Amino acid sequence: MLMIRLARFGAKKKPTYRVVVIDKERARNGRAIEVVGHYNPVTQPAAVQLDHDRISHWLKNGAQLSDTVARLVKTNPAAPAVQ
Repeated sequence: MLMIRLARFGAKKKPTYRVVVIDKERARNGRAIEVVGHYNPVTQPAAVQLDHDRISHWLKNGAQLSDTVARLVKTNPAAPAVQ
């Protein structure tokens, strides 16, 4: 089963996270299928960059969101398309 979850990167006491599509049984920082966003909780306010198109693509293909990523997607809706 595929999950969309956070993978921790960065230095000690200065975490940054990648939002990744990964097999559920893999390690937290294991090899990901695709990186679909970034999250930096250290900045004020927290910086969140998500690729909503790719997240919706993976959700349609059966991936599930972790609780934290679901909260990030809910609080950071997709930007309207520029025409």
